[in-house]
Amino acid sequence: MIETDVPARLDRLPWSRFHWLVVAGLGIAWILDGLEVTLVGSLSGAIAASPVLRMSAAEIGASASAYLLGAVIGALVFGWLADRWGRKRLFGVTVALYLAATLATGLSWNVWSFALFRALTGAGIGGEYAAVNAAIQELIPARRRGFTDLVVNGSFWIGAALGAGGSLVALDPRIIPPELGWRVAFGIGGLLGFLVLGLRRWIPESPRWLMTHGRPEEAERVVAGIEARVAAQTGPLPPVPPVRLRLRTDVRSWFAAGMVALATRYRRRTVLGVVLMASQAFCYNAVFFTYALILTRFYGVAAGRVGLFILPFAVGNFMGPLLLGRLFDTVGRRPMIAATYAAAGGLMAITGWLFANGALSAVGQTEAWTAIFFVASAAASSAYLTVGESFPLEVRAVAIALFYAFGTLVGGVAGPALFGALIQGGSRVALMWGYELGAALMLLGALVAWTLGVAAERQPLEAVAPPLSSLLE
Repeated sequence: MIETDVPARLDRLPWSRFHWLVVAGLGIAWILDGLEVTLVGSLSGAIAASPVLRMSAAEIGASASAYLLGAVIGALVFGWLADRWGRKRLFGVTVALYLAATLATGLSWNVWSFALFRALTGAGIGGEYAAVNAAIQELIPARRRGFTDLVVNGSFWIGAALGAGGSLVALDPRIIPPELGWRVAFGIGGLLGFLVLGLRRWIPESPRWLMTHGRPEEAERVVAGIEARVAAQTGPLPPVPPVRLRLRTDVRSWFAAGMVALATRYRRRTVLGVVLMASQAFCYNAVFFTYALILTRFYGVAAGRVGLFILPFAVGNFMGPLLLGRLFDTVGRRPMIAATYAAAGGLMAITGWLFANGALSAVGQTEAWTAIFFVASAAASSAYLTVGESFPLEVRAVAIALFYAFGTLVGGVAGPALFGALIQGGSRVALMWGYELGAALMLLGALVAWTLGVAAERQPLEAVAPPLSSLLE
């Protein structure tokens, strides 16, 4: 047994350039994911028209599902490894897989190679979600954890905006031939991965992970190094609160004990995480992966102009967590999660009805989606925040991976495939019922959040969910 004050020392630190480095170096994973998803969405018309690939709307939807299926597998594998081997060790592996697979996507020669490389790209991004979410929550002070986590997850939409803007260039035949444009776009996305590798060299291993995996001396050294970096930037540090944890150091694997804890001690939180992740995954992936197809099929928007409609949609999605995020630390997790899920579900139900009745133009449809996902973006980001902070540190990454995998498998993989088939059928009414299903799932998420929500705002991670190694003596 050891006693440690590592968590208290990390949580009392003032905000500094070190924390900005953590946000930038780790949070860029979401920018890359947004770039990837938007490229496929914005370029779907050009990809479908490619004389080499010749993909139908259903095949475009299926390739989106392949990306998400790869993300599920990557999250489970790399999430388990992140809890077993540490956060930092996995960062390089997941980014390397992402950049290699993205570059390969640009070289696809048929439908099957395109789907395979999309699945491998998704595996890299899925691994990022587990390891990176865990590390960010463990390195950011408790008083700012909610806002920071929401904004980092919302930065997906910075990548989406970049992807939408880039697609305008990639699809302009005056600049680059159509068959070559979408390939170059994927190549540029892959090259950005090298920037991520450079930034992450300067981010240390999570001291919280070290202290619960039999390496307390190394945890002390890392914290001391962080304190020195912060003090050099901000001046003398606040005193350390007299809070110490008593931990076991003789257990090398907490996986089995963690899974038992999720099914027993944290059963209510498990239900909460499953519902929040599945509902937001269905709505987001179903709508966003097929949005370009809706614009081209039902509104006659040219493939080269789709990016103009996705740009405001992406901006609204990022502004939601940015403007609403602080309320999750002040008003509280439970009321804000329930309110954002309920508002998103209600607005989606109304918009689906308007779409079915032909009451929206392409601009009106974009304005409606922008308003819906301003709120839904904060809701979706809060789902990742909830599953990251609600479970013990020893199994945090694998818990994130499990909930992400389940939510994505149920809501995300099924959603794009379902909507792709509905779009290909050409019926507005049939597509409306797909939207109403998404709305119902968001309203269910609001009800479950209000009933089972956890008051984790401004609380140390160890107070929200004590480490397993502190429960067994």
